[in-house]
Amino acid sequence: MPIPNRPRVPTPLRVLLVPLLLAAGLSRPGAGLAQNAAPHAPHQHGVIEIAVVLDGPSLSLSIDAPLDSLVGFEHAPRTEAEKRAAQDLLARLRATATLLTPDPAADCRPGPAEIDAGVLAPGAAASPEGHADLEATYTWTCGKPAALRGIDLAGLMRAAPRITRVSAQVATPQGQFKASLQRPATLLRWGR
Repeated sequence: MPIPNRPRVPTPLRVLLVPLLLAAGLSRPGAGLAQNAAPHAPHQHGVIEIAVVLDGPSLSLSIDAPLDSLVGFEHAPRTEAEKRAAQDLLARLRATATLLTPDPAADCRPGPAEIDAGVLAPGAAASPEGHADLEATYTWTCGKPAALRGIDLAGLMRAAPRITRVSAQVATPQGQFKASLQRPATLLRWGR
């Protein structure tokens, strides 16, 4: 059962994405991400949210996921098994090139990953609300951005087998799109 909406502190990506998406026209009713940026959508285990923005040659993808969807728990790791699971997940999430693959035709080169691991970070405090999320931002520079029509999430799905559904909001020069996939599918596609 989904947890009711709760207030969230904006992440740097949301602070950057909201004005960009507003400018791209996603602020109109029913458009999606600009409305979801605050308040945040309900916390649902097995479901992750992705925002994709293509602006010129710059491609960014943000992930917001309940920790349960990624590692099976939502507290600071307590046991050795939980500590190993958290370390393994964080290592896989930092490997952008093996985690997410934009359309090869777009000739995208990955930049560094930014991961807010929350309670998984060493020394982090427990979540006061009992539910914890992980937020990550990935960027690429694309040589042929007009060719971009999708991103393969196979590496992410292998890294986090508890993910059952991906819900995405996409803003590109070709338009704004909602996209989703259900496991076992891994290719997130959009456009015409």
